[in-house]
Amino acid sequence: MKLFITGANRGLGLALTTEAVKRGHTVFAGVRNPQKQSDALSHLSSLFPNKIEILQLDVAEESTCQAAAEKFKADNISLDVIINNAGILDERSKTIEEIDIEKVEQTFNINLFGPMRVVKYFLPLLYKESDSTVINISSEAGSFQNAYGGDYPYALSKSALNMFSEQLRNYLKDDEVSVYAVHPGWIKTDMGGDKAPGTPEESAHGIMDIIERKTKIIHNSSFITIKGEAMPQ
Repeated sequence: MKLFITGANRGLGLALTTEAVKRGHTVFAGVRNPQKQSDALSHLSSLFPNKIEILQLDVAEESTCQAAAEKFKADNISLDVIINNAGILDERSKTIEEIDIEKVEQTFNINLFGPMRVVKYFLPLLYKESDSTVINISSEAGSFQNAYGGDYPYALSKSALNMFSEQLRNYLKDDEVSVYAVHPGWIKTDMGGDKAPGTPEESAHGIMDIIERKTKIIHNSSFITIKGEAMPQ
């Protein structure tokens, strides 16, 4: 399979890239600045030179999404999987009285509008068949039932991302393309912190099992865990 992964430079994105190429797949790794890519991604690319292509893409800038997709089209590249992984977590400790609305807008620009930009331009490159998948990396913070009165920018953006995922799922249902908003768990990344019980590698393994259909989804929810279980809406 051919996968396009945003935010592939570190954390879960890097773990997903690693897991995918180890399973024999080809990854197009989207990073904001290829000249400043992480040593880990560079090393991985050297180990799998024919399996990883690094490309410049900033999900916050529509022009870079369009340019990357046009290059794919010019090179006759089609995709089996799109993983919208790039995201930010900001204004964590702020109450609603203290919140900087511009920070909320910036978070939505990356966490919601970013995946929308990617899908807008890359969906025409996706094979419309039952093995194709769009994965939006979400969070339990986006659950209405689990609302906890904090992390306003992040929680609201992930809740909106869940709705986008459900809308997209219904839009593509006749093409049999699977669309999921996946809660990766609390994992040890720059965003999750060192106290997190899980690892990016564990989450990447679970997500790849979903993509490869090794995990069977037996319910009708698009918001799921890495084990394929339905998340509270």
